[in-house]
Amino acid sequence: MMMAMMVERCCCVRTHRFLALFLLPLGFTLLASFRGVVGILDPVDFLALQAIRKGLEDMPGSDFFSDWDFTADPCAFPGVFCAGDRVIALALGDPRAGYPGLQGRLDPALGRLSALAELSLVPGRVTGPVPDELTGCPDLRFLALSKNLLSGPIPTGLGALSRLRTIDLSYNQLSGPLPLSLTAAPALSNLILCHNQLSGTLPPFPDSASLLRLDLKHNQLSGPVPSLPPSLQYLALSHNTLTGPVDTVLPRLTRLIFLDLSSNLLEGPIPGSVFEFPLAALQLQRNAFSGKVEPPQEDVVIPVVDLSYNRLWGAVPPQLAAVGRLYLNNNRFSGEVPSRLVQGLSNGMQLLYLQHNFLTGIEIGPAAAAIPVGASLCLQYNCMVPPFDTPCPLKAGTQKMRPVYQCPDWRG
Repeated sequence: MMMAMMVERCCCVRTHRFLALFLLPLGFTLLASFRGVVGILDPVDFLALQAIRKGLEDMPGSDFFSDWDFTADPCAFPGVFCAGDRVIALALGDPRAGYPGLQGRLDPALGRLSALAELSLVPGRVTGPVPDELTGCPDLRFLALSKNLLSGPIPTGLGALSRLRTIDLSYNQLSGPLPLSLTAAPALSNLILCHNQLSGTLPPFPDSASLLRLDLKHNQLSGPVPSLPPSLQYLALSHNTLTGPVDTVLPRLTRLIFLDLSSNLLEGPIPGSVFEFPLAALQLQRNAFSGKVEPPQEDVVIPVVDLSYNRLWGAVPPQLAAVGRLYLNNNRFSGEVPSRLVQGLSNGMQLLYLQHNFLTGIEIGPAAAAIPVGASLCLQYNCMVPPFDTPCPLKAGTQKMRPVYQCPDWRG
């Protein structure tokens, strides 16, 4: 009798231990049955989600976390997407326009979601660093944490994630250099780090890189523009302090559809080949580019060309007559304005700014006698009295003509 009781007690103890070990990590699954939801989530992912939730909270007006009830199946939480028993995507915050975001910090437990492929965060007031532990997510393909208050350096380990295609950490307070490891990330196609406080020089990218978009505008980067991969289609480096020439860098980027190098300290000639690129916008204004502008083709068809506030000289090229909006003001162009260029205002050109140069007149030809309604032409502060009385931007000033002593070729 005693022996039977001892065996029964032993069996009960072993049974209870087994049930405890089996049910403890899956307890939330059984407790979710009252909601009619049966979920089986990996216990490591479950604990990681709990830690992530403790580090973040809704901003006033947001209720994103109101349905994160850990007595239910986390795979049914807003922003949590699972495949089998693993979290594969995490979209933190309400993505609807105008809704408040989140505040707090990103917990290092994000790195324990080892099957995570996508991580995004809506605009808000999340502070602190981008967790280094994200390198523990080898399947990560998409990382978007823009428009928050994240600070500190960019984790160098992100470059080791072989499947990572998009990094968007724009509009934060990140500092330090651009990690060299990112230039070698094999699958990276979109690198968007604009509006931060990144400093130092730009590392060169290998020709084998698959990068399509590189957006580093509004940072504190310095030094020359390095070698960039010919795969690029979008390049924005404006509002830094980059220096040196670009005539050996740009001609290789023949697939560009957008180029913005404005507001830097770049110098030297503008390579004529860029005017043949399939660009929607060419923005090189506010640099120290010099030399003649010589497009190799008959007609440049780029919708927007802005070469203003440089040191360009020589004749104004008539090949630019088909440009939609053309800014050549505040340079050192001289000679007569090609009549074909002014006539372009009657053929679809919307804006032609030539103020603050050393132009001496307009070529005789079938130039428009009047500027079409809706088109803008500014010729003031050149070495001529403007033949058209057209409004100019306020920055052009009020003087119609340069002082005569600045215009040795002017004949009155």
